[in-house]
Amino acid sequence: MSISESPSAAAPRAVTPGDELVFLPLGGSGEIGMNLNLYGYGPEDDRCWIIVDLGVTFGDERTPGIDLIMPDPAFIEERRDELLGIVLTHAHEDHIGAVAHIWPRLRCPVYATPFTAALVRGKLIEAGLEDEVPMHIIPMGHRFDLGPFDIELVTLTHSILEPNALAIRTPLGLVLHTGDWKIDPDPVVGGDIDEARLRAIGDEGVRAIVCDSTNVFSPGTSGSEADVAASLTELLKSCEGRVAVTTFASNVARLESIIRAGDACGRHPVLVGRAMHRVVAAAREAGYLTDLPRIVSENDAGYLPRDKVLFVCTGSQGEPRAALSRIAEDNHPQIVLDKGDTVVFSSRVIPGNETSIFDLQNLLAERGIRVITEKDHFVHVSGHPCRDELAAMYQWIRPEVSIPVHGEARHLAEHAAFARELQVPEQVVVKNGLMVRIAPGIAEVVDEAPSGRIYLDGEVLTDSDEGAVAERRRLSFAGSVFVSVVLDGKGEVRGDPQVRLMGLPEEDSHGISFEDRALDAVDDALDRLPMKRRKNDDDVAEFLRRAVRGALRREWGKKAQVAVVVTRI
Repeated sequence: MSISESPSAAAPRAVTPGDELVFLPLGGSGEIGMNLNLYGYGPEDDRCWIIVDLGVTFGDERTPGIDLIMPDPAFIEERRDELLGIVLTHAHEDHIGAVAHIWPRLRCPVYATPFTAALVRGKLIEAGLEDEVPMHIIPMGHRFDLGPFDIELVTLTHSILEPNALAIRTPLGLVLHTGDWKIDPDPVVGGDIDEARLRAIGDEGVRAIVCDSTNVFSPGTSGSEADVAASLTELLKSCEGRVAVTTFASNVARLESIIRAGDACGRHPVLVGRAMHRVVAAAREAGYLTDLPRIVSENDAGYLPRDKVLFVCTGSQGEPRAALSRIAEDNHPQIVLDKGDTVVFSSRVIPGNETSIFDLQNLLAERGIRVITEKDHFVHVSGHPCRDELAAMYQWIRPEVSIPVHGEARHLAEHAAFARELQVPEQVVVKNGLMVRIAPGIAEVVDEAPSGRIYLDGEVLTDSDEGAVAERRRLSFAGSVFVSVVLDGKGEVRGDPQVRLMGLPEEDSHGISFEDRALDAVDDALDRLPMKRRKNDDDVAEFLRRAVRGALRREWGKKAQVAVVVTRI
């Protein structure tokens, strides 16, 4: 780890023939999450590159067995000799979560502010990389050079500490990469958005803005953390018994608001969940949360009167292994909730998590525990800009080009249309893998690069096209059948074929077991298979596989996965 100074800007580099400034998203464009953005400078055959953010998204029912999904870095991995560094805008998982997993393929310096660096360092320690990764800690608001890129951190507000825009200056123009942001007039923890600096950058002249699109469909503004804090205090005063509040652990301002609201009601805070402890420790390491009320340990929570305790829990998205799910199932080793207690979800429902969240809330309600969400009380504000905030940013920056990112296709198209309404001369809508030439000339897509996803499957990184996940999906839909036959050298059957079924109904609509159907199909196929073909194991296996799958499909209507093992004696 090293502390970077704030060097004065280097002397401007002259533009040489063939120089281009390009932008290439490999993750986070056409989707929300899993951000990986590349900026390149120089002629096509000799470019320097920087990465802005390196994040993850999370698996769902479409990717059984997969916890983390990351952008495929193959394009930049092939050019890592020209890669100058990874610059992180803030510490959300969709912006930093892949660093420890992908860094060994890139092996370049990492640049981050103190809080972000503290959280990344924890991941590097878990991966055994803390002594290998050159991590440079950049103070808020500072400016540093990476080759032809003169990079300035500009303080923003968001639902996490130390969010930064990057003002990226090059000989061919300035790009403002916003990262995630909002305009919060009272952010509770951390600095205010640096409107004066943003206006000054706009006065300097901005070639392009690469901007957050998450809330482009939402009118008005996203609201302030300070207003949530006041509302939480009012709410907790009305609660009886034990109270648990769940939220995103990374939202340090929300954590402070919850703890102070509890303190105002005479409740002692108890952090529940590893992520809560990890984030609070990182915030304190970076100089935040230094004057909170004393936090009670989970081991001591049981000694507090019911009306004097406030649990601050992970698990707002219904994650099965998170603290709140374990509490709801009454299998947490230290924490209990009973009838008459209250759980407050100080968070939003992330699309895709509806089932797990509602199942968790129903489980709590069935136990007589009161559940309060943002639908019932003002307990959450978004961390992303709504339309009025986007309009303000564009008025401050006045870019020549708008490149929407951090959104699905419909978000990006709407953002581009909104930028056009705001009189931005050029708009470029991209998806992962499309390379945009920002300068010189009109901004346009000029090339396409390989892009895709890689999966963390247990402890193994795999390509998404390896087929294992697709096979798991098929297994979950139609089960599997295993067939074993033994043949001698002449092709004669030795012993009875064996069949094992997993995930199929026991009987078909005629009352015949599917095991019998499969065995009949094996016997019939062996009778029809000529002795000459029986001498080839692959021919036998494929013939039996097709026969068994066809027989089951005729009676069941689904195509089971069938595997055949031929043993030769």
